Amino acid sequence: MKSWNDRLSTPGINGVRPTPGTMADVVEGQPMLVPTARQVDDFIRSIPEGVEMDVRALRTALAIEHGAEVTCPVTIGYHLRTVAEAANEDLQRGMTLSDVAPFWRVLDAKTPTTKKLSFGAEFVAAQRKREGLKP
Repeated sequence: MKSWNDRLSTPGINGVRPTPGTMADVVEGQPMLVPTARQVDDFIRSIPEGVEMDVRALRTALAIEHGAEVTCPVTIGYHLRTVAEAANEDLQRGMTLSDVAPFWRVLDAKTPTTKKLSFGAEFVAAQRKREGLKP
């Protein structure tokens, strides 16, 4: 089975394409970014310490950065978990918090992805508190 870091490094099929159908806040035909996990990781690393961004804002910012109107809501959910789990693997191997993607600046107690993390929501809450972010 692939590690989370292997999944993070998998090239994947990304790019901007018309949205195939209307779902959530995405309207059929809109130019939609389908990002790679690495693109999500890179973007999260650019969020400064002490600054939070919810998933919707992350999707909007990623879309704009890549010339799209929206970012795929399904893909972003998968990749947020990959980024968080890969960071946890790195921390388990001895890397420091400053060396991993600060996913806790996007994930919080209410984000569905947080509930799926293998290492639990307590770590996310502790990092958010350390940076002065709301739980």
